Amino acid sequence: MTDGIKKWPLLSRSLHWLSALFVFGLFAVGYYMTGLGYYDPLYHTLPWWHKSFGLLLMALVIVRLGYRAKITTPPPEPGHSRFEKRAAALTHALLYLLILAIGISGYLISTAEGKGIVFFGWFEVPALSRPFDGQADIAGLVHLWLAWSLIALVAIHAAGALKHHFIDRDNTLKRML
Repeated sequence: MTDGIKKWPLLSRSLHWLSALFVFGLFAVGYYMTGLGYYDPLYHTLPWWHKSFGLLLMALVIVRLGYRAKITTPPPEPGHSRFEKRAAALTHALLYLLILAIGISGYLISTAEGKGIVFFGWFEVPALSRPFDGQADIAGLVHLWLAWSLIALVAIHAAGALKHHFIDRDNTLKRML
């Protein structure tokens, strides 16, 4: 509680902003990787980091969902319409769903040859499914479209937060800072 603003718990805010950092970082690196040639020095290094941080984001989101289910969330700011509350709930659910779906499609890309994913050199996440024909291509296309969808939804989410801050002049954004 600061200045009468009912903030989200510190762990919730930390997980939110860490997830945002991972989403933007993974998207930027993923976008950059699509333009690399085979002989580029980063061609083999960046995917390794991308996969490890992608798995870390998946774990972070799972922890975040578990934590969110356990905590009592601060009530919404007064004055929000029923439409805004429903739109916010739908947007948050879609953000979580897209992140998890992107992680699953990334996993399917990475395990398309039947090999596991090395997580920061510490251990290997095994390939759990038998590869299917065209797995890397199909999962890659899904991964690409879901990633762009996530970025579009993040932009809408951020626009909503800015609308609350600058137009509605309420504490919605301040509660997450």
